[in-house]
Amino acid sequence: MSIEPLLAVELGRGKIRYAQGIKAGRWVFITGCMAQNFADGIAPEILARDMPHADLPKREKEASLIFDHIAHILYKAGADLSNLVRTDQYYTNVEAVPPYQSIRRQSLGQLIPPSTSIAMQQFSLPGADMNVQAIAVILEDGFRPEHLHHPTIQSRPTSGYSPALTVGDFVFLPGSTSMAMADESSINGIATAARMPDGMQWGGHPIKLETEFIITERIAPSLELAGSTLADVVKAQIYLTDPNDYSAFNEVWARHFGEDGPALSVIPCIDRGLAVIDGKIEINILALKSSGATKKKHIDAGVTPGFRSQPQAVKAGDMLFLSGLMANGQDGLIADARTDPRQPWYGSSAGAQAEIIIDHASRLCEAAGTSIANAVRIQQFHTDMADFYPVYKEWEKVLDGAPVPFSAVEIPAPLPVPDATLLMDIWVYCP
Repeated sequence: MSIEPLLAVELGRGKIRYAQGIKAGRWVFITGCMAQNFADGIAPEILARDMPHADLPKREKEASLIFDHIAHILYKAGADLSNLVRTDQYYTNVEAVPPYQSIRRQSLGQLIPPSTSIAMQQFSLPGADMNVQAIAVILEDGFRPEHLHHPTIQSRPTSGYSPALTVGDFVFLPGSTSMAMADESSINGIATAARMPDGMQWGGHPIKLETEFIITERIAPSLELAGSTLADVVKAQIYLTDPNDYSAFNEVWARHFGEDGPALSVIPCIDRGLAVIDGKIEINILALKSSGATKKKHIDAGVTPGFRSQPQAVKAGDMLFLSGLMANGQDGLIADARTDPRQPWYGSSAGAQAEIIIDHASRLCEAAGTSIANAVRIQQFHTDMADFYPVYKEWEKVLDGAPVPFSAVEIPAPLPVPDATLLMDIWVYCP
């Protein structure tokens, strides 16, 4: 069974073929949704350059148009906003978060699904302050969203999202941080148990303390609420504010999950780009119910991951989750992906990296019994947004001109593999 692109459009002079959404069996994916009108870039009424203060604030108008787009895409798929099971939001700065969340509450009411909000550098659309991904479902018997609540496991008070959501055998958790909750003691908003005491230099490694706290005190209890455990996690995205923390984070992660863990993407974000100002890490999780019929299966296609003990990909039911891919082998960035200093203008390192990444992804898809043509969620994290077009051209070749469900976000360098400038997080339909 193939996927169905929804509301495909053509963008810019480069004739970018963009799928606003993808319907894949019982799933609907919305990727890279911004306040654009698909002809002029960001919709002119959002900026209102001649009368910018005559109507709602710019970011509220931006969020409203995004939710109009999302509702329209879901309608085309036979779903609506109540069918959402996850949203992910990227912003150019944290000041964009409150107006977005205000509009989200107006749009979704009490049914706000698990969510992650991260501040990044910029997007592929100049003037945009928000880039939203969303996942929804087509309702079936035994496959309906259930929002779970618990008196001591809370969402952030301004956000209102559910601390866990189940649909069928799948469990969605929001982005988890070290933010203090309820009556927990805190230092600058971070739970005291997650950070070194003030004035102590040798009380531990900050990222290790924070990671350990989030896994044991946030993720594990939320999974238990949904009838799941750490062993049932199939996909995780990690956002780090300090690239010096890559190795130390992975040391703690590997201790809890080992080689049987989830597909994993580790993504840098801007300093102070998380909900808690001094926080260093945020983790979002997708898992399976322990008692469910759906079980995870690790996929091996000989692709070298970016981290020790990191699985290459995980299949769970009708979905294949790839770990974050860079153009690396055992010895770092593959030579063919590097710029040739003798002939630097006769090729594109970004395009070469994309070609290698897509080849690795294709091998993993084949090993799992599907095809890269069934990609439903392609998140591209660039250290330079100027690299977007040569990367898109690689997708155009591989997908034979089919519309691409991409989201392009510029992140701060460096990535975990030195000299890499592109990381892709790819989900694939695998019926």
